[in-house]
Amino acid sequence: PTVNQTLRIATRQSPLALWQAEHVAGRLRALHPGLAVELVRITTRGDQIIDRPLAKIGGKGLFIKGLEDAMARGAADLAVHSAKDLPAEMEPGFHLAVICAPADPRDALVGDGTALRALRPGARIGTSSLRRQCQLRALRPDLQVGFVRGNLGTRLGRLDDGDFDALVLAAAGLDRLDLAGRISERLAPETLLPAVGQGVLGIETRTGDTAVEALLAPLADAATTTRLRAERAFSACLDGSCETPLAVHATLHDTRIHLAGLVGLPDGTRLLRAALDGPATEPEALGTALAQELLAQGAGEILNHVRSQSRD
Repeated sequence: PTVNQTLRIATRQSPLALWQAEHVAGRLRALHPGLAVELVRITTRGDQIIDRPLAKIGGKGLFIKGLEDAMARGAADLAVHSAKDLPAEMEPGFHLAVICAPADPRDALVGDGTALRALRPGARIGTSSLRRQCQLRALRPDLQVGFVRGNLGTRLGRLDDGDFDALVLAAAGLDRLDLAGRISERLAPETLLPAVGQGVLGIETRTGDTAVEALLAPLADAATTTRLRAERAFSACLDGSCETPLAVHATLHDTRIHLAGLVGLPDGTRLLRAALDGPATEPEALGTALAQELLAQGAGEILNHVRSQSRD
């Protein structure tokens, strides 16, 4: 589209997804006076089924397939995603055109104000993530880690109803929905290593849609793009998905990237960690090297075990 035409953003209908789409729409309108930006609201299979783990019903792709279908049939021009919701490999015909500046990458404990290490023995803590489960159980084997899915409001409702004593959620989502006041503790990456791309927004377009990409280009953040490239290469090398308990976090220091990674059993009995530094000019090589370091420690055995369990 030209600047006096309309750009359509495919989005899920959760409050957080709508915030993210509106955030991008607002920035595009400010950048390109005269550009009309509309949201195309879509309910995905991942949103419809909230009583089962994602791994059991088809994985992360369930959240983006409906948005890609809208782009494929010409009903939308782009989709805005939480980068941590994206599969390691994009579907043919689509790509991540732009990576935006990041929000807080950390996990957050939401409860009654008690810090993670101070929660009472046996406290019930809710999460839907195998990545969080394995780290929480390794840190605090005495906690009861329970399953909770759904949008932020649904999860907070379960907490408020007394089903859990605390939840672990992404700090960025709470910040974006003005719910930061509910955070008991922001968990340092050294305590709970984040997911691939946590806190980062990625904009997906059809491959080769140069007119749309030109409008989006000013939204790109170079440092975040470099970091995400390293993290996604790590995940791709380990065949990362929602059924793989892996974590990775990149930090940029001038011309170097520091990358920390983790793979663990969901019960917390075995956690493999590694970290590497490398040149920021070769993020994918660093991500792949870190994954291979963990594979050498036995990560493949853990991941194969977890995948076989998830299929049972």
